[in-house]
Parts: sequence; C-alpha cells; structure tokens
Amino acid sequence: MKTVHSVRELRAAVAAARRQGLRIGLVPTMGNLHAGHIALVETARRHADFVVTSIFVNPLQFGPSEDLATYPRTLAEDSRQLNEAHCDLLFAPAVAEMYPKGMDGLTRVNVPEVSEGLCGARRPGHFEGVATVVTKLFQMAQPDVAVFGEKDYQQLAVIRKLVQDLDMPIEIVAQPTVRATDGLALSSRNGYLDDGQRASAPCLYSLLRRLADQLAAGAAVEPTLASGVAELQAQGLRVDYLELREQLSLQPAGPATTALVLLVAAYLGQTRLIDNLSFRRRPGV
Repeated sequence: MKTVHSVRELRAAVAAARRQGLRIGLVPTMGNLHAGHIALVETARRHADFVVTSIFVNPLQFGPSEDLATYPRTLAEDSRQLNEAHCDLLFAPAVAEMYPKGMDGLTRVNVPEVSEGLCGARRPGHFEGVATVVTKLFQMAQPDVAVFGEKDYQQLAVIRKLVQDLDMPIEIVAQPTVRATDGLALSSRNGYLDDGQRASAPCLYSLLRRLADQLAAGAAVEPTLASGVAELQAQGLRVDYLELREQLSLQPAGPATTALVLLVAAYLGQTRLIDNLSFRRRPGV
C-alpha cells in the first residue's frame, strides 16, 4: 500500500490506475479504524480494482462542544490494518491540504430533507460538513464506486441524495453494520465507554430488534416508541431520539409505509451512541 498526503499525489496515483483500465473504489473514513472500517475496504475490493481509503478528521462536521480535539488519531495502526486488508492507496491529508484557504468563506454543500431531523436536528451543521468534505473527496479521487456503512444511516441517505441530485457518476454501496458478538454496533466512540457502560450498551440493538418485531406485527407506533424510550432511560441511558422513518426518504413513516427503519441515538455517560434497524411491515397490518 502506498500512502500520500497531497491532492496532487492522490490524483497522480488514481490517474495511473485509470491508465491501466482499473475501476476506482473510495472508502472515506476519519481513522481510528476497527473491523467495521475494514469491512468497508473489503466491500470496496469486491466492487473495484484499485481501492483508495481516506483518513481525515474533518473539522467541518464537529460542533463547538463536540470531541474534535480528543477524537482518536491512530494513523500508524490504521495504516497497518489497511495494508493487511489490501488497500491500494491511503490518502491522509492535513487540514491545510483539504482547506488551503481556511474554512471561513468556504463553499459548502447542503443536502435538504434527508439531513433534517434525527442527528441533523441535534448536531446543527454536521451533515453540511459531511456533504462538503465528501464532495471534495469525490472531486479529488474521482471514484467509480464509494462505500459507506449503514450504521450511520442518515449519513448514507445524505450521500445517496447528494450523488443523485448532483448527477455524480458514482455508485454508492451500503455496507451492513458490523457488530460485536453482543450486538453493539462497532464505532470508534465505543472506546470512550468504561467497563460498566460497555456492558450496558448492547441494550440499544436488543431494544431495536424487539420493537421492530412488535411494529412489524402491527403494534401502535407512538406507544411502542414511548415504551422503548422508557426502557432505555430505566437502564441509565439519556435518549436523544427514537424514531420510525421510511427507509429511503427518511420521512416520518405513515400507516401505509411498509419499508421502515428504526433509528436511535442515546448517551451513555458522555458518549453518544447511534444505531438503526431496517425491517418491513406487512401491507394492511
């Protein structure tokens, strides 16, 4: 695996791969890699001949009170894992390389509707930061395919709409959420949990599975969600949201909606965890 730090080097490496007729895959990350990230690389390998992984902790998507300064930066270990996963190129730019004129006055990309509500309501500007940096990475790497994880479900919806609305010739592939053996969705922020919190965290996924079964069978939405919030609170979590949405548009689910997704965000101590579960409700239930 080759590592580059500049846009010029990235474009040169991608151009060389294209001259060989290779299909380019891109996996955007913020580093501190775990098995979920490596699954993205492996999926990209199945859809492309030349896989580029970017590692960039993007300041634009962090709010003033969020963990930008303390977000784990583990480039040496990340590089080792990517090399073992047969990534072809690691792009690890500095902030000054991504935003050479600074971020004040920077052109930004806003993706309406799917970025509203859920995490978008709780983290103002977050998805604008995500959409802006992903657009820049797409322009820099010019991939044929890009892989994003379903764990960040709203982010995936934002990227899909971004590509569709701006007519970008990029295939977006969704990677199913990778979980620990107890069901907890893998996340770099899981490392913030102490032992007691880590033992409690799998209750998020077990709750989603139980609620999905109830809703698929025709349970009333509002009482079911309210009981779920109460259960999480009783286990010591501070619930940010627990909502039922339509899978593709992320609009609130109506009585006739059959393709559904449950989405949850909750705090364990100071750590914010998110998860989701897609399921189908039988028509007429």
